[in-house]
Formats: sequence, structure tokens, C-alpha cells
Amino acid sequence: MAMTRTQASCARRRATPRMALLGFALAATSLLAARPAAAHAVVYPKTSTAGAYEKYVLRVPNEKGVSTTRIEIRFPAEARVISFADVPGWRLQVITDKAGRITGAVWTGTLPPQRFVELPFVAVNPKSSATLVWPAFQTYSDGDRVEWTGQENDKHPASFTQIGAAATTGPSGEGGVATFVMSVAGLALGMLSLGLVLRREPAGVSVTGERPALQ
Repeated sequence: MAMTRTQASCARRRATPRMALLGFALAATSLLAARPAAAHAVVYPKTSTAGAYEKYVLRVPNEKGVSTTRIEIRFPAEARVISFADVPGWRLQVITDKAGRITGAVWTGTLPPQRFVELPFVAVNPKSSATLVWPAFQTYSDGDRVEWTGQENDKHPASFTQIGAAATTGPSGEGGVATFVMSVAGLALGMLSLGLVLRREPAGVSVTGERPALQ
């Protein structure tokens, strides 16, 4: 049976929000898929401002079935590290050169499998744009030593921070994560709104697609 003009119009109205809902779902899936899956030794924030006194955090996950017992980082010459935060369960050894400048740090403790630790420190950024590279070294209880010193696409890349005149970072220093969360939240709200639309029939149109008779 051929559809009436009113039924065709109703069908188009119902199809439009469903297509939009599908688009939102695909966009959300793409955002989730775009997040890196690998866990590495990373220094946050990934971007910062020239000349700023920045709180950095070295985040190290345990990627093996035995404990991590030693974590070392070497600081870039362009940054001036000035202080550290105490981390319960970890002993800090500060490495300096002959002039007393802090060039690295070593933390010793026990990081069980499927855990991570965050090691904070404060540094003064260079006064001009630069890329700070943070080589790190992770030693396990079985003697295995992982060197996080490679290029960006290597298996064990060194972490880096981009220093610029203006940087966008969240309260925790993870600007990329904050932006990602806000994007997903916006998509979720859009999908919720569309879901409510799908539950309503178009105004003035009955379930059969015929307009109700005037009283």
C-alpha cells in the first residue's frame, strides 16, 4: 500500500533524529578510539608556559608481573628543577652537578603489578619556546631495566613537554584529557536530547500518520 503524503512526512521526521543520534554515537566512538591505549612513563603537563613555575608529575605504571623498585629521571638542561614533593613509600635521591644544579632524581620503593605511582616536582620553565625531553629509567625486581628514552613512536618513548607563550592545561595539568572529557560529555548530552525527541510523536500527527479531525 502506498504511503500517504502525511505518512511520508511523519516517517522523514522520525528518521532525521535517528540519523543524528547515529552520528553522535559514531563521533563518541571515534573519540574513545583516539585515546592512546599504551601506558608509558609520562611527565605531565604536556604543555606549559614559558617562564612559569610549573608543577610537573612523573607518572609511572607497572607493566610487568613483578614489582618496580627504582625510578630515575634526568632533567632537561632548559628547565631548572627547584623542589620535590614527598611520596609515601618512596625514598628520594636528588642528583646534582658540581655547581649544585639539580640534574636528575632517583626514587626507590615498591610498586606492585597493576599499579602506578606519581612523583611530583617543581621546575622553572625556560623563558622562550622549547621542547623539554624527560628521559626516565624504570627498574624491576627481576633486574629488568626499561629505558624511556626513545622517539615518540618508539616502543619506549621519552616523555616531552612543549613550552610556548600560551598553553592550555587543566587543573591537573592534563589539558588533553580535560578537553577529551568535555567533548564526550557534550556528545552524551546531545544523545540524551535526541533520545527524548525520539520518544515524542510530531505535534499534530496521530500514531497512524493522519491528522486528527477538527472538533
